[in-house]
Amino acid sequence: MRRLFPVTDETPAQDPPGTRATGAPGVPGALADREWTLAELAAAYAYPDPAPGGREPWLRANMVSTLDGAAQHEGRSQPISSAADMRIFGTLRALADVVVVGAETVRQEGYRPARARAEFAAPREAAGQAPAPAIAVVTASLELDFSLPLFTSPLVPTLVLTGAAAAPDRVAAAEKAGARVVVAGDGMGIDPPRAVRALAGLGHTRLLTEGGPRLLGQLAASGVLDELCLTVSPMLTAGDAQRIAGGPSVAVPHRFALASLLEEEGFLFSRYRRT
Repeated sequence: MRRLFPVTDETPAQDPPGTRATGAPGVPGALADREWTLAELAAAYAYPDPAPGGREPWLRANMVSTLDGAAQHEGRSQPISSAADMRIFGTLRALADVVVVGAETVRQEGYRPARARAEFAAPREAAGQAPAPAIAVVTASLELDFSLPLFTSPLVPTLVLTGAAAAPDRVAAAEKAGARVVVAGDGMGIDPPRAVRALAGLGHTRLLTEGGPRLLGQLAASGVLDELCLTVSPMLTAGDAQRIAGGPSVAVPHRFALASLLEEEGFLFSRYRRT
């Protein structure tokens, strides 16, 4: 993996062992193609430092897209991913307090509870985080299989984000399975700003969403998305797969600024922040 952006005018005195030197200026190891440690990835994707008044919620999304804009192949993201993409996927989860995901993605991708990782145990403890992030499932209908391990045996109780008009019997089924139901809307669905506030009220300020496209579109349209981590996969799939974000369009496109860009084997790992 190599860093393409940002770069500085500083040239490292010596490339790290085992790297392919390029002779180009940049941060140490910036343009050198080498395997990054998990600690380096964690530093590259660290959440913003807390504000003087305390940590404010920060919502980032992590998505993958092919060259022709497909977010999935045959309904799943795995076929367009890579080993490096999965390492970043795992790192982003290890940095987060909670992973917010849509109900359809839970069904399509076979979601399981987030696991504790020994490599991140000390940093999470030092940051006051639980051993693993909670999973928060966004659902209007609560039509989920509550017998799955995601609900019955997570390391951290799974959250269900829904609206006040959700069917009482489905709410009861979720709570019976061990999930914590969080009302974040007045109707059937959620109100994104209210959902972010509700999660922050539970102590979850480092927020990560993994989609799917309908949820990401909803979050983007409401203006609560702070950051997008987008993997561009060097593949073409054609077909009619969804883009990374769906739903109604916004009146004026939201502008984001490039924060960093990494590359490995043709995969581009970009990070954009809202301006």
